[in-house]
Amino acid sequence: TAGHAMQATELENARCVPRKGKEHALDQRQIRTALAIVSGWQLTADGLGIHKQFRFPDFHHTMAFVNAVAWIAHVEDHHPDFKVSYPSCELHFSTHDVGGISLNDFICAAKVERLVAKG
Repeated sequence: TAGHAMQATELENARCVPRKGKEHALDQRQIRTALAIVSGWQLTADGLGIHKQFRFPDFHHTMAFVNAVAWIAHVEDHHPDFKVSYPSCELHFSTHDVGGISLNDFICAAKVERLVAKG
């Protein structure tokens, strides 16, 4: 929102809404601001998405994380790509309908951060 800096709790508590068309893509300034809020997330090499790798002590914890993120994605109707291995999971969010990054990507990233913070 204009006039004040976005905060993590705003993203965590926001809900994804359908965003279609280039007008919903975030600009570079908005992306930099949002990346500063979601710890450890980075732009993808092509600049059209965000990603982060999460590490776990064992496969059970990795799969529990995958299932919890899948539930967040289902509730928000915004789905990441998952790259899953024994001790880790890499998540990649982008918004295909805007051809890049939308607020939905950061809303979901913030919800994942809240999830891992709770342990």
